[in-house]
Amino acid sequence: MPGTTASSPIRVSDEVRAALAEDLPVLALESTIFTHGLPRPANVETAREAERTIREKGVVPATIGVVGGVPTVGLSDAEIERLSSSDAVVKASVRDLITTAESKQDAGTTIAATALLAHRVGIAVFSTGGLGGVHHGASTTFDESADITSLATTPIVLVSSGAKAILDIGATLERFETYSIPVVGYGTDRYPGFFVQDSGFPVPNRADSPEAIAHMFDFSRSLGLSSAVLVGNPIPEHEQMDPAYLDGVIEQAWAAAEAAQVRGQDATPFLLDFIQRSTGGESLRANIALYRNNVALGCEVARAVSSISRA
Repeated sequence: MPGTTASSPIRVSDEVRAALAEDLPVLALESTIFTHGLPRPANVETAREAERTIREKGVVPATIGVVGGVPTVGLSDAEIERLSSSDAVVKASVRDLITTAESKQDAGTTIAATALLAHRVGIAVFSTGGLGGVHHGASTTFDESADITSLATTPIVLVSSGAKAILDIGATLERFETYSIPVVGYGTDRYPGFFVQDSGFPVPNRADSPEAIAHMFDFSRSLGLSSAVLVGNPIPEHEQMDPAYLDGVIEQAWAAAEAAQVRGQDATPFLLDFIQRSTGGESLRANIALYRNNVALGCEVARAVSSISRA
């Protein structure tokens, strides 16, 4: 099993290691959602709730982060608390894993880094909230998330509610196509819009069951394809925000970011924080709801993938 030998720089919890050895279902979770994405105390509450839900569904949770510079797959509850409560925790994408190791820093892992670490130890399915992608104005700033290029070379199933609402969704979908990353709508022909069900763009593929996703992923592996399978799982209709209202708030958020000259890796947390404050916490409620929904689907897909592996 890759990434779990004594010489590996990745620390894998005993629970996750044992589950992988027996081909039991395991679901990976990122840590930036509670280190940088959600406010306290909702961050640690959401992280713990996700792990409880996964276990209740008969799946092993593998929350991934960096503790003291060590990439860790299967954070303990104490480590989740540690990463959730410190202002010194940094955000680590793939390129940052080597620098956090050198400085022995704690870090929340982004989608890109989490997917890489999950794949390295043999985890096939990963649930998150919203993807990174192409930012508005990227034609001049070249501001694109490393999530895109990382997912092009990391064969894993990633369940999300689409790209984050602050991004250029059309350009993001074009980049997925350029990198031959398959995008599958779960029970929908429309690409999800993070806080809302429909981003306004179609998806080229659809799956109506976890088993269908698992078979797509199995066929992808049999072909030796290197890319992830992106599953767009829309937020439940009764949980979504009002689309027109959200569009107005996003415009205000971008104007505020421009005025404050916020750029690069700081842009996403700034924009999401602005939206949360401007909506009186409505976006926070929607964010947690869509994450719960993705965790639930991730469990179903992990079980289906595990069944194929054992067969």
